[in-house]
Amino acid sequence: MELAEILHKCDHTLLSQTATWAEIRALCDDGMKYHCASVCIPAAYVREAKAYVGGKLPICTVIGFPNGYATTAAKCFMASDAVDNGADEVDMVINIGWAKDGKFDAVTQEIAAVKKACKGKLLKVIIETCLLTDEEKIALCKCVSDSGADYIKTSTGFSKAGATFADVSLFKAHVAPHVKIKAAGGISSLEDAEKFIELGADRLGTSRIVKIAKGLEGDGSY
Repeated sequence: MELAEILHKCDHTLLSQTATWAEIRALCDDGMKYHCASVCIPAAYVREAKAYVGGKLPICTVIGFPNGYATTAAKCFMASDAVDNGADEVDMVINIGWAKDGKFDAVTQEIAAVKKACKGKLLKVIIETCLLTDEEKIALCKCVSDSGADYIKTSTGFSKAGATFADVSLFKAHVAPHVKIKAAGGISSLEDAEKFIELGADRLGTSRIVKIAKGLEGDGSY
């Protein structure tokens, strides 16, 4: 698989608590240069980043992040506010406690409400696979499929583990055909990125693939 094809599936990501505008601007520069799928950034920078990229790159942000236990009303406000500020894509975290309680109808209803608040923009749903059993993951595949969301996403990158090949394979086997898959968290090599794509991931949440591309560019191999 060509590196350019992998980069085109990357949500180039910076979500650290200390992220500055200078760092976000540099992320946007890289995202535009390497034709990434989007940049995924804190909500506070969405308006500024949207103006900076001038329509050359989709802007993604996160809500209910990273723990997922904000109220549905709060998540809906955050999604609506992000879209009003220029977000093209929203990545939300589910209420993981509800999943643990088996309240899957409530999870589905919340995702559907957030999707409505996104006003037609893409919604990716983070289920934080490292905290779930396979049975819970399968049930959540149905929640996401039934909710109207666009993607199911493995991880925030802020918990005890990130994406695994097994989880992407499980998603592929259990989501509805209209639901795409995003693998995120710990993707650190081109080999792993390519494997995730082969298994069915349409997006990768990572900053490391751009760093690899820069390294290859520096030694003249890209």
